Amino acid sequence: MKHVFFGLCTCMCMLAPRTWAQYPGWQQQADYTMEIELDVLSREFVGASEIRYTNASPDTLKRLYVHLFFNAFQPGSGMDVRSQMLPDPDPRVGARIAALPPEEQGEMRVSALAVNGVPARSLAHQGTVLVVDLARAVQPGETASIHMDWTGQVPRQIRRSGWMNREGVEFSMAQWYPRICAYDQDGWHPNPYIGREFHGDFGTYDVTIRLAPGYVVAGTGENVAQNSLSTGVWRLRAERVIDHVWAADPDFTRISSSTARGTTLEFVHEADSAYVAAWEALPAYTAKAFDCLEGLVGPYPYPRYAVIQGGDGGMEYPMATLVTGHRNLKSLVGVTVHELAHSWFQAVLAFNESLHPWMDEGFTSYATEVCFNRLFPDPTSKLHAEAYSSYIALARSGKEEALTTHADRYKTNTAYGVASYSKGEVLLAQLGGVLGPEVRDAALQSFYATQGFKHPGPADFARTCERISGMELDWYFKYFVETTEKVDISIDQVRLEGDSVVVVMRRIGEIPVPVDLALTWTDGTASKFHIPIDLQYGCRPLSQDEQAAPAWSWPHLMYTLTWPATSLPGRVEIDPARWWADVDRENNMWPAPPADGKSKKKRKK
Repeated sequence: MKHVFFGLCTCMCMLAPRTWAQYPGWQQQADYTMEIELDVLSREFVGASEIRYTNASPDTLKRLYVHLFFNAFQPGSGMDVRSQMLPDPDPRVGARIAALPPEEQGEMRVSALAVNGVPARSLAHQGTVLVVDLARAVQPGETASIHMDWTGQVPRQIRRSGWMNREGVEFSMAQWYPRICAYDQDGWHPNPYIGREFHGDFGTYDVTIRLAPGYVVAGTGENVAQNSLSTGVWRLRAERVIDHVWAADPDFTRISSSTARGTTLEFVHEADSAYVAAWEALPAYTAKAFDCLEGLVGPYPYPRYAVIQGGDGGMEYPMATLVTGHRNLKSLVGVTVHELAHSWFQAVLAFNESLHPWMDEGFTSYATEVCFNRLFPDPTSKLHAEAYSSYIALARSGKEEALTTHADRYKTNTAYGVASYSKGEVLLAQLGGVLGPEVRDAALQSFYATQGFKHPGPADFARTCERISGMELDWYFKYFVETTEKVDISIDQVRLEGDSVVVVMRRIGEIPVPVDLALTWTDGTASKFHIPIDLQYGCRPLSQDEQAAPAWSWPHLMYTLTWPATSLPGRVEIDPARWWADVDRENNMWPAPPADGKSKKKRKK
């Protein structure tokens, strides 16, 4: 295929944007009023929940499913077995669950459950999920009152939650209560807890915590109780959130500050002199990160946010995060910014993380990289370079799995981690090369503004990008989400032909992508071209020094560009801005870059 063109061409949108979306127009709501009484010595607890559950679906619900997360911390549990069977187990878990003595194991049992005062027909504890057969079904449009009584034991801290983490924090209370499983257009999501991602419905949480006086408690929501330190009674309230977390320790100290828009910030940590300077410097960096994230994505909708020392690394929850705190300043800021960024993606957009972990972790990693680079500028580092190299290494290894893989079912932790964090970040970064960075950023902001609090999925994001850009993008998301195909574009030949230079490119990888091509002449000037693919039916906005070339038809593996010239360029390069995670960059340059710095490839004429 040969294209001859002179002057500027204009890329036009050929089709009007489509407006269909994955969001079905309804979602369940679960409002929790809970009490827990925790014995800090035995670590046993009793609890009760009153839940106003609104069935907004068109379906009659004859059964409920309830998460019982603490049951994962028992020998022989799914988390225990899965951790040990993977070839690269999470070192935080490993075989630790199998070795727990009875007094350090986790447990959660529901002793009674009634809906609108009618006891359930049956309760079946199946590991980390309670199966509830109802005596009276919950009808479409009905708001039912669900009462639960429950007991249990807080496990030794291993994964996210538990008592006495490695830094001595006494209680990290994540996944601590019986939580009704999410129900949406795909039905129930009673995923056993094996240690990865979550999905839950929005609601109001009113949580009363009773424990020994002298403990400092922080978590999701604002404490509305009085004299909590002396009474040991804390009451945390939060609205429009998908989950709840809290932590408690008698040695916690608290730092308060606020963002430019007035969000209250709390930093709760143990007064360890070796790390206190980093914690004291953290509020200023966190406030700047808020400014960055709100500018990048959109307004933070909650009145407060807490950074709490606890857990086993860093884990996000609505209005709060647990982070390990024995870190230098840069590391502490890094983990805080990442978990904070989840507040826009996990907490507000609230993807089904189990089905689409790349949307939460990947988009969060993308935003983290942008904001962290603003906090600690490094002109020698290219944005997202680490994510690109990580993804490319996995793609080359042959062990990559498609992003459609359920979070719990990746064959290796490495494949899960690189897919969810790195490839998800790359997918969003690469959109800058398809849509243009400004249009990509506008699409992300529009997605957040229109899909917040709706549990959107990949189709919703793809349609938003189409609506904002005016292009067709199903090819992009299908290739990068549903397959493990790769990008690999090469320069096959550069030659003089009459009064023109001819550049022949080949698509080696299966994924067709728009290509930027730069011809740098011996006098230092450059001719820059943008070659969209025909599947886009349009192209990104071009800069003043770029030329628009005719589209590359995707069934054709070869593309020929012809441009008036009396001599060969000094260098020809595909994708000089490195938008694409091309798995072989050595064939992107002509002459090919030699290992010893000397040209070994003759120019073809």
